[in-house]
Amino acid sequence: MKYTGHLAAVILAAALVLTVDSVSAQSFINQTAVTEFVDRQTGDIDDVPDAFYEYYVMRSTRSNTVQARNTFYYVIGGGDVRLGQERSKVVGLLNRKLIGTAQLGDTLVVPTRFDVDFRAYSPFPRYYPGARDFPKLFVIHKTVQAFAAYEYGKLARWGIVNTGAPESPTPKGRYNFNWKTEYRVSTLSPADEPWEMWWVFNFHQARGIHIHQFAMPTGGPQSHGCVRLLEPDAMFIYNWADSWKTSSGNGEGSIMATRILEPGTTVLVVGDDPVDEARPFSFRDRYPVLNLVDLPENPYDVPPGSPQQERYDQLRAARQP
Repeated sequence: MKYTGHLAAVILAAALVLTVDSVSAQSFINQTAVTEFVDRQTGDIDDVPDAFYEYYVMRSTRSNTVQARNTFYYVIGGGDVRLGQERSKVVGLLNRKLIGTAQLGDTLVVPTRFDVDFRAYSPFPRYYPGARDFPKLFVIHKTVQAFAAYEYGKLARWGIVNTGAPESPTPKGRYNFNWKTEYRVSTLSPADEPWEMWWVFNFHQARGIHIHQFAMPTGGPQSHGCVRLLEPDAMFIYNWADSWKTSSGNGEGSIMATRILEPGTTVLVVGDDPVDEARPFSFRDRYPVLNLVDLPENPYDVPPGSPQQERYDQLRAARQP
């Protein structure tokens, strides 16, 4: 379906039905509101259909931003404004721009289908041949500000992230998940403002870098080095990935005080930081095209990101015939 010309009567009707929150209230993703969509990632990847995209330009017959947003809800909801409001959450995630912040003249990328597995919108390949021997592999791609979870080379889940800001970038390299804890207060917190992190999974023990749930702005890299996830994604990875096995158990602790018996799930941090924010689509003349990422031919082609991984590589090389 096309999202471009509509009658003035339709525009007016939509404008009268629904209002939106202020721009300031929309600067962070409502993580509870998007859970239903991002959790829609189950079953065999072979059954996930392809996704296609079209442009939608925010317009209004009265040059009114609120009216333009509500018209947008009406159109993508097929005449049902409330359904359109729900679907707009998917559009916001894909564009990295919540509709409550959209202004007159803004061009949004809209999928032609909403009733599909969220993996249909993934910028990651559905099959990663280099990872077919890995029971689980977790990839963080800084350029697209997104993650992918693979099982034996098949995409199990993907989602958006915020990596480290320019002054504290998330380091590239190959790692393994170490310890995890459901709740933790960041050691970088101001004295009067505890930064509470949930579903924490460490992957750089020496520098204390984790993935975790936290407030998610819609722009580009924002954190102090860690990787922020939406809560449903953080909960999934927390329960999905394997932590290290050590002589003192598998929980949080000093690497110097324990002996690592088995490393956790392999983690790749690849791609370069975007200049300002992630740009998921290329704008072509007729329609937008999702920017697909390239992954290394073999996960072990990614250099180790810490002395811990260098030691793992030495042990792995010693076991090979």
